[in-house]
Amino acid sequence: MLPVIHLPDLIDCQDGLRLQEQAVAAILDGTGGEPVLLLEHRPVYTIGRLRDQSSLRNANTLPYPVYETNRGGQATYHGPGQLVGYLILDLSSRGRDLHLHLRGIEDALIRACAAFGVAAGRRDDLTGVWVADRKLASIGVGVRKWVSMHGFALNITHECLPPFLAITPCGLDGVAMTSLAAEVGRAISIAEAVAVFSEQLRHL
Repeated sequence: MLPVIHLPDLIDCQDGLRLQEQAVAAILDGTGGEPVLLLEHRPVYTIGRLRDQSSLRNANTLPYPVYETNRGGQATYHGPGQLVGYLILDLSSRGRDLHLHLRGIEDALIRACAAFGVAAGRRDDLTGVWVADRKLASIGVGVRKWVSMHGFALNITHECLPPFLAITPCGLDGVAMTSLAAEVGRAISIAEAVAVFSEQLRHL
């Protein structure tokens, strides 16, 4: 089983990238295992290194800073109340199949949502985890020498939803973001979410 490490303090996006790079380097030089890091970021918008960054709308008027990162995908938001998972895995031992890696992340999140009584699933041609037409989790990964970086951002509390209104989340016009608490109909703490999602992520 994979080690799941929960970092309880708010993490800057740059520090999160540094932790990932250290874990990738350890796998590549044979000194480290494959950690799954679970954390919350300080408020930030992130976007992949794309020529088209229109999903940020007007970056100069956003309420939080923008960080360009080495994952795929358009703009998203990270902040308190959202569980971010960084999956540092050796894909060379998993068939070097990036699509299989993405589907595996989705499957783990969907199973964990089911433990909360939430019928989450996929939508055709759209990466992520959805409840009907509402997006619950965004997924974006990067790969370095077939070691994966980044992973998912799962909305847990209502607190993390309003900042999405300032962007076009994942470049999808009209998408409605939702949270696990909204779908369950009760408050859910990050600690409670970590306990449930960890059990599924250990088996990736």
